[in-house]
Amino acid sequence: MARVDSAKFSSKVEYRAVIRYLYLKGKPGKEIHDELSDVYGDSAPSYAPVKFWVAEFKRGRVNLEDEPRPGRPVEVTNDQTSEAVRQLVVKDRRMKVSEMAKALDISEGSVHTILHDRLGMRKLSAHWVPKCLSDDQKAVRQYDDPETKEQSRQWTGFASPRPKKFKTQPSAGKVMATIFWNTKGVLLIDYLPRGQTITGEYYSDLLDRLRTAILAKRRGKITKGVLLQHDNARVHTCRLAVAAVKRNGFKVLPLPPYSPDLAPSDYFLFPNLKKELRGRHFRSDDELTTAVEGWLHEQPHGFYHNGLLALTHRWTKCIDLNGDYVEKEEVRSSSK
Repeated sequence: MARVDSAKFSSKVEYRAVIRYLYLKGKPGKEIHDELSDVYGDSAPSYAPVKFWVAEFKRGRVNLEDEPRPGRPVEVTNDQTSEAVRQLVVKDRRMKVSEMAKALDISEGSVHTILHDRLGMRKLSAHWVPKCLSDDQKAVRQYDDPETKEQSRQWTGFASPRPKKFKTQPSAGKVMATIFWNTKGVLLIDYLPRGQTITGEYYSDLLDRLRTAILAKRRGKITKGVLLQHDNARVHTCRLAVAAVKRNGFKVLPLPPYSPDLAPSDYFLFPNLKKELRGRHFRSDDELTTAVEGWLHEQPHGFYHNGLLALTHRWTKCIDLNGDYVEKEEVRSSSK
């Protein structure tokens, strides 16, 4: 499917028709959502309504219109409701569709229709521009982390320019952590002492410690074989590191250069960890590392498994995109 002008895709019924078409071709809900996002960009529906309609079609539904709600008129995308949505957007341009729907007691589909069709709006992330320090940025606190690009998304008109955001630098207080993990959880965490850098010798020692941790936490795993993924940084490919990989019986899983979208720690573990810690302030390294380890160990069953399982999908999608970057996608954890 070729990318189209999202402003021309004007009806939620049309979205549902495409969803039904792809469903009848045998595509699962996740692939349908991915394809809609690739073609229609920011105007595409979120995964939740796609999942809902796939379930409806599985139950045999063929009507693409919303079913009437008791006690409410079918048409809610009138001028009065549209103005109410516009006022909410003016008040908070980062407000979620679900929050608007709840505030006005209408469906999320109706909010989407009003935003895209009647108000001609779309939600865009801020475009990064060279940094210009403000007084608040100069006064950034220790261990604070700036707002992400995803968090900067706000509603704008189709003809409006992309909002701008000045780059900020994280505060000087940092702790360098190396985390080894697999589908069942964290195997080893190492914190680099202040004033030191990771060398080939340091990293080879880490790999020796990793083997010891695997023997203690994953009995039998060494015998079955260990796949190790790390990038092509010099400390990972130097003679000492290569010898440590061989000595410990590991097999390195290839990772192309400049490919954080194919590295589970980059697309899954660290983004989720940063989301948890963002906005919090820590008075010491110990306080920070305690918070990090607490979060890592309290994740539900299935969290790490889903993060690694997504790698297969990303590899496949990278090939389908002829080597282009795989866009950011939310990886959901399981609490079962």
